[in-house]
Amino acid sequence: MDDAKEEIRARLPVEDVVGQYIELKRAGRSLKGRSPWGVDKTPSFMVSPEKGIWHDFSSNKGGDIFSFVMEVEGISFREALEKLAAQAGVELQKYGGGDKRVAEKKRRMREALELSCKYYQFCLTKSPKTWKYATEKRAMTKGTLETFRIGYAPNQGKALVQFLTQRGFKKDEIEGAGLLNRFGGDLFRGRMMVPFIDASGVIGYTARILDKGEPKYLNTPETMLFNKGRFIFGLAQAKEAIRQNNFVVIVEGNMDVISSHQAGVREAVATSGTAMTEGHLKMLSRLTEDVRLAFDGDAAGVKATERAIMMAGDLGVNLSVISEYHGAKDPDELIQKDPRLWQDAVQHYRPAVDWLLDKYEENLDLNSGVGKREYSDLAMKLLKNVADAVERKHYEKLVARKLDCDVEDLLAKKVVMTETKRLKKLELEASSDVLAGVRDRLQAIVIYGGVTGVKGVEMPEDEVKLAELEMVFEERYQDFTKEALETEAQDLLRRYKLEMNKAEVQRLTVELAKLEEEGKDAEAEEILRKIMVLKKN
Repeated sequence: MDDAKEEIRARLPVEDVVGQYIELKRAGRSLKGRSPWGVDKTPSFMVSPEKGIWHDFSSNKGGDIFSFVMEVEGISFREALEKLAAQAGVELQKYGGGDKRVAEKKRRMREALELSCKYYQFCLTKSPKTWKYATEKRAMTKGTLETFRIGYAPNQGKALVQFLTQRGFKKDEIEGAGLLNRFGGDLFRGRMMVPFIDASGVIGYTARILDKGEPKYLNTPETMLFNKGRFIFGLAQAKEAIRQNNFVVIVEGNMDVISSHQAGVREAVATSGTAMTEGHLKMLSRLTEDVRLAFDGDAAGVKATERAIMMAGDLGVNLSVISEYHGAKDPDELIQKDPRLWQDAVQHYRPAVDWLLDKYEENLDLNSGVGKREYSDLAMKLLKNVADAVERKHYEKLVARKLDCDVEDLLAKKVVMTETKRLKKLELEASSDVLAGVRDRLQAIVIYGGVTGVKGVEMPEDEVKLAELEMVFEERYQDFTKEALETEAQDLLRRYKLEMNKAEVQRLTVELAKLEEEGKDAEAEEILRKIMVLKKN
């Protein structure tokens, strides 16, 4: 697969790939632009055509064309590889990238799904009833129909099967694409077709019945291409807006997504008929830290928000809730009333923890002892998922005031973070932008500035990373004198050791909490001594 990567790199200049997403201007031997993550006030995104790498000084991210597409698209390496291979005209199967038969089967499935989508789109134009439903009842414009590639599946037994068979597709290929029912006919009949689209194209469908019948919505079954636990509806259409405006709105239904985009809120996505998973949230966290939930305020919405908070703390995501629907049951209904109301609602959101605490209070009697106990149980269970210590203390004080008690009374419940969550939090902090930035600058000075005597910092051997560090050095330090470089290196080394010291204190604190819970006092005292020594340093 390394050969395939090199071939793709050779065919796709880094400036051409990056230039598809941001505007680049010449700055000496390099190119400069604004960060696609919207975190810089002045251009701080550098591209080196000579080295084939990029570095974003505002977010301390960098690498080659593969890492750039992974970051900017929020996709895995394999997905980035396939996307760039298609763009470069490189056939991955020639390079031994996995089972060639599997790769060929997936390719044929994608071709069948792409052709079926065009077929359904054509059928929509020939079905006045469906066209009227889509444009009048659902109020979709022609532009929206084209953007989301809405279609219609004829209410016939084998219309699509015959269409695809005539174009050379075999039964097992059509079945593998998730288009057949158990009798060998069309799975979708008499339904408005809404395709599931990822970075590479159509991978399945959700289909709404137009006449009476069940189910109301029918989705593509799990296939080699479609997995509902990994797919996010509308993300292909929303990525650019999410990158530009640095937030995402998660709604409950696919039609909510479509209506939202038409109403001008193009940052909306949905999880397509399944509960939000850590995989969904992780995918979105690659694009933005600002995640806004537009869930119902009923019991199911509360549970969904609780699950999201449990996952968000581990991923460094800022979670909030949009809840002002002006009497409408969901975003789609609100948009039908007035699109401006939805636009306004998206900008008036509340931190998810605040929203949940209010929901708990609505359903309990805080004037009774039982109500206070139940509220404190729910609140402390929730707050153990708040990773930031300062933020957690804020909420503990807030809950204590509501219950007219001391924070110590709440903490006496001994509801603490689990070791796993603390460790994950530690990993996130250890790889924070501040620490990564300090390490990159220190490595750049040592490797390209000739500074010696820096110990305790491992130097990279990866060629792409080395090229990136050379760019960091040229941008920041090429005009420094030797003495200035040595001074800077010592300052960075002190900062690096300080951050690493903090991380070790946190790790030992996790271990200390576990030992105390287990009643292992002797071991706990030893860990406590180590923590005190580190804090003195």
